Amino acid sequence: MTRRIPAFLSMFDQLLASPSVSCTEPEWDEGNRGVAELLAGWLEALGFHCEIQPMPRRADKVNLVAVLGEGPGGLVLSGHTDTVPYDESLWSANPFGLTVREERLYGLGASDMKGFFAVALEAAQAFRGQRLREPLILVATADEESSMDGANQLVAAGRPRARHAIVGEPTDLRPARMHKGMMMEAVTVTGQSGHSSNPALGRNALDGMQQVMAELLALREELGTRHRNPLFEVPVPTLNLGCIHGGDNPNRICGACELHFDLRPLPGMALGELRATIRARLERIAGATGLTITMRSLFPGLEPYAEDATAPIVRAAEELTGFSAASVGFATESPLLQQLGMQTVVLGPGSIRQAHQPDEYMEQRQVEPMVTLLQKMIQRFCVEGRQ
Repeated sequence: MTRRIPAFLSMFDQLLASPSVSCTEPEWDEGNRGVAELLAGWLEALGFHCEIQPMPRRADKVNLVAVLGEGPGGLVLSGHTDTVPYDESLWSANPFGLTVREERLYGLGASDMKGFFAVALEAAQAFRGQRLREPLILVATADEESSMDGANQLVAAGRPRARHAIVGEPTDLRPARMHKGMMMEAVTVTGQSGHSSNPALGRNALDGMQQVMAELLALREELGTRHRNPLFEVPVPTLNLGCIHGGDNPNRICGACELHFDLRPLPGMALGELRATIRARLERIAGATGLTITMRSLFPGLEPYAEDATAPIVRAAEELTGFSAASVGFATESPLLQQLGMQTVVLGPGSIRQAHQPDEYMEQRQVEPMVTLLQKMIQRFCVEGRQ
């Protein structure tokens, strides 16, 4: 069969060369349309029908949904197109281009996770022109690293629909079927500034924040006692007090203070219930102190992810890799794909140990096994249409 797409290393290089940093800091934040258009061009050459979906308010940020075949069901190969910010001075290789050295493929996004798309296209090209019982769908999202807005936009649109999904985050070719959720919240305590010589001249927000922090740490202990899952490396929920800002001078009563914290719940713990619990405790402190205490979410949050151990996609991944599906310590878009009705497994080339690091790389020896693995998955769920 004549090859319709560039050679694998050329695809890898071109994907890395198209910058797509996403970040909550505006000076770093970039669009991802260039990556999506590259993928769309190659996928169309393989017979896929491609749709580029702009994000609200940002035409340079897009999702790509590419479909080969028709009908309900099918298999989704899903990943995100964005990368984290970088410090080029710490890189020995060009972040925006492929460097092959010591059988490693270096570049920003090599493992997390532009490299997965090159692998997925290499696998998909074997099925050009074949009759599929159920469709093969490639999904490439925006802003996973900063907000999950891309995947949330898919959920809001209610598509694509499929029965099975592989999220190609870097797992060293070992399947995972669960990870913790993630919520990042800001608590603001507002009091009244005044001269520090007389506490009665104001209400100190820092004093109130000390009580808020103590309450959050007490909650952390309670959650760790009530919730435990030995399938995780860290088997309990975690709560981290990340940063705090308040006051402006030692001789001035602090009028306002803000704390940012991160909470990562286990499967079975709902974000809405956790937020309600925290707000109730903050309201008690506010009532006792006369301070104004509010909480807001820094991003919508991500529910914990757990897939049934008996799901066909999980069992197929275990059979084809020889490893039992475990957990990962990082968050993915899997729970959002589940909201679209898909049974999901996290499985991809590369190591999370390389992600978000200078000189990020993927081991070249993982490429061929991952291509073969994806081809067997496509054969099973799309060509044969197994459930």
